[in-house]
Amino acid sequence: MATYKRSTYLINPAFQLKLSGFICLLVFISSIIYPYTIYEMLSSFIQQIAGTNPQMSSQLAESRKSLLIMLTVWQLGFTLLVFIICILMSHKIAGPMYKLQKFLHGVQDNGFNDRLFFRKGDYFHEVADDVNETLEDLEEKYQSDIVYLAEVSSYLNNLSMVVPDDKKVVLNEITQRLGEIQERYRTNNLSE
Repeated sequence: MATYKRSTYLINPAFQLKLSGFICLLVFISSIIYPYTIYEMLSSFIQQIAGTNPQMSSQLAESRKSLLIMLTVWQLGFTLLVFIICILMSHKIAGPMYKLQKFLHGVQDNGFNDRLFFRKGDYFHEVADDVNETLEDLEEKYQSDIVYLAEVSSYLNNLSMVVPDDKKVVLNEITQRLGEIQERYRTNNLSE
């Protein structure tokens, strides 16, 4: 199994950006609660202090403003960090799906020549194992079918020598059709 490091993290941008955006939106909305709660608590505290100590009240109002700016910057930074982590994590999902899609196109074009492998650290290794096992099973059935088609074709050729002429037409059509199927198997050889 070849190991390589992927340098492109947006493999399926539509999926990855949508997933990351959705998660960041949830994180942003849910984490807005604590700055709002802090703002409300400080506002009620400032109102209580305003009657007895106006100077401290104005200092607390300034501190509240600075605190809210700092919390907003932290909130945006945290959301950006979550976005980046989502992109990094989602590429471990999108990468295997991209490789599976590419592999299946290769099977369509070239037959069952290769095995499917995902990178270490990617998710869904069990999918690659299942695909490989399925292709091996199909390969075994394919080989069995090839042998059987050759035997049937041989039997029909032998049978055509002893049947009456009016039945030979039907046998020739069957033999011709079997020959076409065998040729299709040869041109679409699953294991070259």
